[in-house]
Amino acid sequence: MNEMDKLESILPEWLETSRLQSADGTVATYIPELSKAPQDLLGIQIMDKSGRAVSAGDTDFSFTLQSISKVFTLILALMDHGEDAVFSKVGKEPTGDNFNSMMKLELIQPAIPFNPLINAGAIVVSSLIKGDTAEHKSARILEFFRELAANPELDYDLGVYHSESETGHLNRSMAYFLLDKGILQGKVEEVLDVYFRHCSVKVNCADLARMALVMANNGTDPLTGKSLIPKRYVQIAKSFMITCGMYNGSGEFAIGAGMPAKSGVSGGILTFVPGRFGIGVVGPALNPKGNSIAGVDLIERLSREFEWSLF
Repeated sequence: MNEMDKLESILPEWLETSRLQSADGTVATYIPELSKAPQDLLGIQIMDKSGRAVSAGDTDFSFTLQSISKVFTLILALMDHGEDAVFSKVGKEPTGDNFNSMMKLELIQPAIPFNPLINAGAIVVSSLIKGDTAEHKSARILEFFRELAANPELDYDLGVYHSESETGHLNRSMAYFLLDKGILQGKVEEVLDVYFRHCSVKVNCADLARMALVMANNGTDPLTGKSLIPKRYVQIAKSFMITCGMYNGSGEFAIGAGMPAKSGVSGGILTFVPGRFGIGVVGPALNPKGNSIAGVDLIERLSREFEWSLF
């Protein structure tokens, strides 16, 4: 039995076992619209380079990318400007703080965000996307996401977008602080509009798996043969995903699963086995670190069983 056949046979049962973990998690409420997601929901899709997909659970559920989008806006900014320009505005190190903390910004000089996957860093990266207006920048980001997911229908969840925009007071505080320090360029509200929009792009597990498959194959879509991302920028993004992609649980996840991954507070997790599989997961109940509690459990089980860890 090959690996995909084995996955097909065990995945439904394993998913139901991991789903039980959801009872110990909490659905995000600080963005009010996210609180509507069902607590016990869990879905996964795994796709190989031939396009064969194995799915289980609630894979039809649509959710927003949230912080998963930060991986791809970083890549687009690198494609627009190159490494030197991007990393003159944002650092390369884990913080040890919460993803929405601004404490370190006040303690270091220059006050650049520690990395592009925390909120402050992702806001700076959003300001670096090329475009004449906020609408133009957002349109370029959305088109890039559509190409990576091979889904021209990807669009914004306007309810989540408005909910984020109306309640994003801490993000505004960080953005104005970064403007005051000369790190952020442009008009704060326009930069934040770009940021809130890319976080609110709506996807499902199949979209995440296809985006992850491109990352797993060093930026080339194996189903079309088209190169979508320069290999060097995939390497950079993978490094950040290992060190910072799962918030303050990144080290724990690296030990438990050993795979590059990025989570979002909607419960999504994008992860992959380099050269082999793209994986998309959703489970809205979060652990204290802000990651899907059932999703992490399922990925770690699969990684141990199939020896997917890079380490």
